[in-house]
Amino acid sequence: MSFYSTRGGACVTASQAVLWGLAKDGGLYVPSMFPQLNQEKIAGFCQMSYQQVAERVLRAFLEDYSGAEIEQAVHAAYSVPAFDDPAIAPVKRLDGNIHVLELFHGPTLAFKDIALKLLPYLVRLGAEKNEEHREVSILVATSGDTGKAALEGFRDVPGTSCTVFYPDHGVSEMQRLQMVTTEGSNTRVIGVRGNFDDAQSGVKQLFSDPAFHAKMDAQGKLPSSANSINFGRLVPQVVYYFTTYAAMVNSGAVRMGQPLNFVVPTGNFGDILAGYYAKRMGLPVGRLICASNRNNVLSDFFTDGIYYTHRTFFQTMSPSMDILISSNLERLLYESAERDGRLVKSWMDLLKDCGSFSIGAQRLAGLQKTFSAGFADDQMTAEEIRRVFEHTGYLMDPHTAVASHVLGKYRADTGDHTPAVIVATASPYKFAEDVLTSLLGKAAAEGLTAFDCADRLSAHTGVPIPSQIKALKTLPVRHTQVCEKDQMEQALFAPAE
Repeated sequence: MSFYSTRGGACVTASQAVLWGLAKDGGLYVPSMFPQLNQEKIAGFCQMSYQQVAERVLRAFLEDYSGAEIEQAVHAAYSVPAFDDPAIAPVKRLDGNIHVLELFHGPTLAFKDIALKLLPYLVRLGAEKNEEHREVSILVATSGDTGKAALEGFRDVPGTSCTVFYPDHGVSEMQRLQMVTTEGSNTRVIGVRGNFDDAQSGVKQLFSDPAFHAKMDAQGKLPSSANSINFGRLVPQVVYYFTTYAAMVNSGAVRMGQPLNFVVPTGNFGDILAGYYAKRMGLPVGRLICASNRNNVLSDFFTDGIYYTHRTFFQTMSPSMDILISSNLERLLYESAERDGRLVKSWMDLLKDCGSFSIGAQRLAGLQKTFSAGFADDQMTAEEIRRVFEHTGYLMDPHTAVASHVLGKYRADTGDHTPAVIVATASPYKFAEDVLTSLLGKAAAEGLTAFDCADRLSAHTGVPIPSQIKALKTLPVRHTQVCEKDQMEQALFAPAE
């Protein structure tokens, strides 16, 4: 299968798309077609392990990787104890016909582990297939979770290095500590004085700068990405939509062929886009409900068809969604534009130059056949954390609570009570202070450290603190570098602190 750029250029193999990350014209790589899985094949997934389903979904896209290579990579990536649940992505009933897909059972307690445990294997194989002997230099912008997952995935992987840029003061304390305590001879963490959009724009600018590529080449390095702009990040996420559907069938929550709604908290749009890809492949997805926080650029877009970024940026209690420029939306726009790369490029140029673009009423109506959207501010999020815990005993992190609130509003507005799955993206202990204050009020966390908040949260709820969080308390800080948002290239080439 060939891969094209969303902006009209490039025709590359799967391994090249994974290895290079971003197309030279600034576009994102997309598959030339959506492989089809009929109902019989999907029904067969009900008797398979997560690893077996992953092999079949990945083979459908990554055609220049052999079956044996994919099998080996999948089984190396998805194993106990790297994931503390043998299901990898377990599905649990919350209430009525609402279930929760838990994607935080990996080493960094966030959904990014699902893709980033696998991506290093795909990158190394991609380098071999394309006779690439330079060091693959992974550059990452993170709003909180991708950074640690990438660092862990590529830590001490031969022939690679991994540098993460994160918004200084724009992530939770636990997220920051997870990153800055990372070990490994090939890892680096740099804070950016700005927000996530500043960090992401800076990384994209580096990728599109020929002079930067020449400088990296002179050092024997090939820049690549572990952000969700890399198709190697996206395709592993498609897998858990299929395994979730199979689990729901196995539990009797849905019948084979019955539609299933998914509600996804998202900022960069990769997680929910994977659900769209699964639907295009034949999975009986009813609606994909896009849940935003107060930075509700996406929910506004699915309401009026206008993507508008000239708005106030808010720091919220769901920081991984504090994003105004959602990179993966470009892949959905490519499909909405009937794969007209020139049209997509014109929209992206308008976004860069003017801060907005409009797709028009007809294309919006087409997207609204699949997508719904809503948002929750911090007060709504806190109330949802408390409501769900008091009603069900289930403890949600703020991002998952945003999705839960949006689902409730969607059902109240539409009367659509199709069985639904809330995609739970992180452990509540990555945001212990905010979860604690949501349950007990702000006074409960006064004078407490993040670790004290975790202790009190566990004592109140009975939910154990993950070992990864406990370990952070004694790990030394290894990365202290901080730079201005317009000095990212200089920081990258400066000697590590």
